[in-house]
Amino acid sequence: MKNKVYLLLLFSVFSWSQNLATDSILTLDAYLGYVKQFHPLVKQANLEVSQAQAGIIAARGGFDPKIEVDYENKQFKNSEYFDLLNSTFKIPTWYGIEIKAGFDRMEGVFLNPQNTVPTNGLAMAGISIPIGQGLLINDRMADLKKAKIYNNLSQAERDLEVANVLYMASNSYFNWYRNYNEYKLYETFLKNAQFRYDGIKGLIIAGDRPAIDSIEAGILVKSRQLSLEQSRLKLLKSKLELSNFLWFENNLPLELQDGISPETELEKKVENTLKTNGLLLADIDFQNHPKIRSLQNKVSILEVEKRLKGDLLKPTINLNYNYLSEPEFVRDFNTVNYKYGVNFSFPLFLRKERGNFKMAKFKLQDAELDLQLENQVLRNKIDYQLQEINSLKEQIDIANELVANFTTMLEAEERMFFFGESSLFLINSRENSLLSSSLQQIDTQLRFCVSNADLFKLIANPQFNE
Repeated sequence: MKNKVYLLLLFSVFSWSQNLATDSILTLDAYLGYVKQFHPLVKQANLEVSQAQAGIIAARGGFDPKIEVDYENKQFKNSEYFDLLNSTFKIPTWYGIEIKAGFDRMEGVFLNPQNTVPTNGLAMAGISIPIGQGLLINDRMADLKKAKIYNNLSQAERDLEVANVLYMASNSYFNWYRNYNEYKLYETFLKNAQFRYDGIKGLIIAGDRPAIDSIEAGILVKSRQLSLEQSRLKLLKSKLELSNFLWFENNLPLELQDGISPETELEKKVENTLKTNGLLLADIDFQNHPKIRSLQNKVSILEVEKRLKGDLLKPTINLNYNYLSEPEFVRDFNTVNYKYGVNFSFPLFLRKERGNFKMAKFKLQDAELDLQLENQVLRNKIDYQLQEINSLKEQIDIANELVANFTTMLEAEERMFFFGESSLFLINSRENSLLSSSLQQIDTQLRFCVSNADLFKLIANPQFNE
């Protein structure tokens, strides 16, 4: 009777459920919230948007009014050769038209006759109109359009970069979660092997078991110790990798402290955290996908370039008209006093312009093909990922059933051992099968979590927790 009680104690302490309770739990949602708010790569992605917005301000500077003053004075052998003042105020407008006003005062003994103006100077108000190149599009217009498109492009690429950082951070968390569960599993199996080894030694002393059983039980203890130590190193490495994504205010890096554990049953919560639950291919708005928006903006930039290169095929024809008046009579508009002119230029062969225009067309066609290809590839990848997630859900159910069945088999083998109808070898064999299926269960859970992260990266929705 005493030996039967000993056997009951030997196997009653074994528990196949993993106890994950620790001092504190770091949930996936809270962890990703810290990553999104404080990680340097996320901040760098936001800086790209700020730089693009600064580029819009710089491009708008091409339309800023401008004041130009040109003053020259020459004195030689007590003679004033000339005293020249040319001042102009110019206002560039959107369609290449330039409005200007100016004042000229020119004096001197050796003044060029065509520069002679009234004593009080000469006021001017005029306009310059391009009727060939530069009317519908010019460098200033193209720069501002491209700056605005670059701003949209930077926002799309920022979303892609943030989604990629969150994807890498999620995988680090999942790896930590897997190694933590594996470590706890080996810890439980080691405790069981050690307790069984102590029980076997007691039975050997009582004469109920052969001495060889203690060697077999001792081998299992050593094997479990080795596995636990290997698992501890993997857990340590995954914790340090996870710490690479933990930052706080003022770019302060954080380190994952001992006693902090991942949340339990993560496979049941990961879809809600990453907002991948219940998704269908028809629910995804591909036109607003950051990758598609990025390529669309690149196409738009090349379209502007193509228009600009095409405009250079036109002749340069600028019409200039300036109303002239003495300063004191400037309000008395008189069309008799004026200055006008026409500037014309046109390359005879247009080889440079035609070549640049063709290259711009080819680049645009290439970008449009990239857009079409990426759209289809993205659809297929997301479709596969959705099917993989559904498959892994079934695999998790099968893995859970296997663990439950192997647990039942081990418990049955223990009862047979209690009645003397089994051996320690068979119990160890059943336990090894349970360990193998438990590790497979953990790996399947990891693959399910990673598959959801892959889908999250493909969808590229970094606003998941807002």
